[in-house]
Amino acid sequence: MSQDIKERTFNFGVRIITLSNHLPDTKSGTVLGNQVLRSGTSIGANVEEGVASYSRDEFIYKMNIGLKEARETHYWLRLMKTSKLMKPGRFDEIIKEADEIKKILGAIVSKSRGKSKK
Repeated sequence: MSQDIKERTFNFGVRIITLSNHLPDTKSGTVLGNQVLRSGTSIGANVEEGVASYSRDEFIYKMNIGLKEARETHYWLRLMKTSKLMKPGRFDEIIKEADEIKKILGAIVSKSRGKSKK
């Protein structure tokens, strides 16, 4: 397991916390902020749990949950950008990072599943 994905998902969680603290104090800002805060910080937690797994199956399971949370986070971020909760440009980098994390976790899950079938 790459130290990079652990650090990357941790740093992403910090960015999500910062973003959620700057969302407008509106009903949609609160609801969407809570959604992205839960899913965005869960990614790194699942990666950490996956690294500490007792078995390959448990590792795959935790990484897959992290992947699902990354997909959900990517959705919420795109929704916030499109609905113009804040200046759309503020979302570009974090949406890009969410997409890259999805791809990395997808590759980890896919490669690990392939190894477990051999």
